[in-house]
Amino acid sequence: MLCSLCNAGTRKFEIFQKREFLQCTNCKAILLHFKNYLSPETEKARYKLHENDVEDEGYIRFVQPLVERIIQDFPNTSRGLDFGCGTGPVATTELKKQGFEISLYDPYFMPDPQVLKSKYDFIFCSEVMEHFHKPASEFALLKSLLKDQGKIYCKTSLWNENIDFETWYYKNDPTHVIFYHSESLHWIKEKFRFRKLEILPNLIVFEN
Repeated sequence: MLCSLCNAGTRKFEIFQKREFLQCTNCKAILLHFKNYLSPETEKARYKLHENDVEDEGYIRFVQPLVERIIQDFPNTSRGLDFGCGTGPVATTELKKQGFEISLYDPYFMPDPQVLKSKYDFIFCSEVMEHFHKPASEFALLKSLLKDQGKIYCKTSLWNENIDFETWYYKNDPTHVIFYHSESLHWIKEKFRFRKLEILPNLIVFEN
């Protein structure tokens, strides 16, 4: 199996509860073997179990760093895209309270192709990029939807060599198929010619 992000070779990494994980020899991403991917029907059913209620105070706090950074970076006359909004677009709800215009897209729950024909000042993917079956294609799409000087904001849990993968909670979700290393993010920056990459404790920012 080749890396779904950079197309380099992979090595065996770990088997956990009959699910096989590989590591890219180039960008260091950890990949679930495609034979262990859920079917689309099972994956959608799993997403419906996610508790992303727009009035859930805990989840509002979780997305607050993303919301605050967007408010800091852009005036509320800017147009944004919530890519992979799921069933509860919490960050969108918080940004709309501040006057932002936000479009929604999700392949399962908001599959509106018209949304993907516009360009946006900013795009955010909150707990989304770890679900990408074809991450290179998804980032190519995101790049194409972004205006000059635009930014993509991502929230995900990064993997690094100090993490004990066997006890790492993030790998236990069967819909999580790729775990990014900081080198994976730098590969994305260079491949898609982003001008700047910020890797913060609770946020990743790609700048066009």
